[in-house]
Amino acid sequence: MSSPAPSKRLVRCQFAGMFLVAALMGWLASLLPAPADVSAVYGDLASAADPERLLSLRQIAAVSVFSLIICATLMFEERRLGVAFIGISALLALKVLTLSEFVHSTELHIILLLVGMMTLVGALKDMGFFTWIIQSIINAKKMTGLKFVAILMLLSGIMPGIVDEVTSIVFVLALVFQVCDTLKLRPTPFVLMSVMATNVGSTGTMLGNPVGILIGTKAEYHWNPGSGDPGVPLSFGDFIVHATPIMFLSLLAIFFVLLVYYRKEIRLLDERLAERRASHIGLGPMVEIPYRRGLAILIGALAFIASHHPLEHWLGLEPNTMLVAAPLAIAGLLMVFRSHRARHYVESSIEWWSLLFFMMLFAVSFALEHCGVTDVIAGEIAPEGGGAPNRFLLTPLIVAITAVGSAFVDNIVFVSTFIPIVKKIVAGAPEMSPLWWALLFGACFGGNITAIGSTANLVAISMLGKRYSIKVAFLEWLKVGLVVGIVSCAVATGVILCYYKV
Repeated sequence: MSSPAPSKRLVRCQFAGMFLVAALMGWLASLLPAPADVSAVYGDLASAADPERLLSLRQIAAVSVFSLIICATLMFEERRLGVAFIGISALLALKVLTLSEFVHSTELHIILLLVGMMTLVGALKDMGFFTWIIQSIINAKKMTGLKFVAILMLLSGIMPGIVDEVTSIVFVLALVFQVCDTLKLRPTPFVLMSVMATNVGSTGTMLGNPVGILIGTKAEYHWNPGSGDPGVPLSFGDFIVHATPIMFLSLLAIFFVLLVYYRKEIRLLDERLAERRASHIGLGPMVEIPYRRGLAILIGALAFIASHHPLEHWLGLEPNTMLVAAPLAIAGLLMVFRSHRARHYVESSIEWWSLLFFMMLFAVSFALEHCGVTDVIAGEIAPEGGGAPNRFLLTPLIVAITAVGSAFVDNIVFVSTFIPIVKKIVAGAPEMSPLWWALLFGACFGGNITAIGSTANLVAISMLGKRYSIKVAFLEWLKVGLVVGIVSCAVATGVILCYYKV
């Protein structure tokens, strides 16, 4: 009966720590130098008696709110959206953001793109498409331990780029659980293999992770930096050409790492599969599933999305207009033709909790940029007037910072903060455009380092706990996750440095 008391004390201590961190970060923000022209940042400060002091107060508010959101993400997952709501209200009240700036900064086009994709995935689930994929693998002939692990990691790496990382891990783990139950194997090693491949695979396309969508739509990429061409957003095709090969190389590298690390478990899997083959027994029942309609919808959707860049050029639209419109159009058609399930798709398939949090986070990140905080950080990383930035220093630095940060905090938090920093660096040195890829791979690959490093990790742990009452210890994950994170980040950094030569 006395157990709730320590829990309440712990919550109070966490809240005290959260506000202490916010106060400390606010104090550090007060030390930031003011821009040369304060009125260029906030026009309403031009007539103020002490504009620099007012700007400093707004910087303190923006940094403090951002720190509160990071701490809430770390300590109070179920309260982070509430903290974000309160923080945005404070920024509006303190004139750090105007109402129109807040609405503009929530990146509604990204939110709508995610809404369209989530609706599409919900419809594919409904039609049994993912169940058909799992069943086809389970009933494959001449299955061996090595072959199963290779298929598992390849499927885990490819699926996030087609749907998203959370949907991918949910369905791939259904495959893992059925195989482990049938063969009486400990599921944890295979769950970790799957989720780590999922985090790597989420970088393969713009759709695999909200981070990819955010970078793709916000990047100002200079393909010919010496010619003075303007920076342009990245397209779906750019990810296929540039990010997908690096993803597959990194996936191959961690495949060999995990083969060595879990060699005993894979050997046991191979032995159990051999016993089943000798007895002519499969891994599961075969049920007829009408998959063709779902497959046609998925292929059509991907073709429509992949062709967004030439369509925009042909129709004279802004970059990435059709990237947003395509998923919405497909989702709309599905809701019209499957009207009896339309409300279910909107209410159950769309992660409104996460989308609302993303909107608040984008607005806070804009506030940091608007009041000059990110400019100061960018100036410290790549000082102006100090010659051309050193890409051999900046590329691994961006990968390392975002990887370590994403290991402990939601990667979209770090990416939202670093986008204006990278944008500032690239604006001054267009040849540094490959830093956008460094930001992508660092943020996503760093999610493998700890059990709380990505949403896919948390979903996998939750599913493992519900089904088997198994808890994955922090150190158990860290021992393999750290190696996987370092290897994959090293591969990505090496390719970026070697391939993108100035």
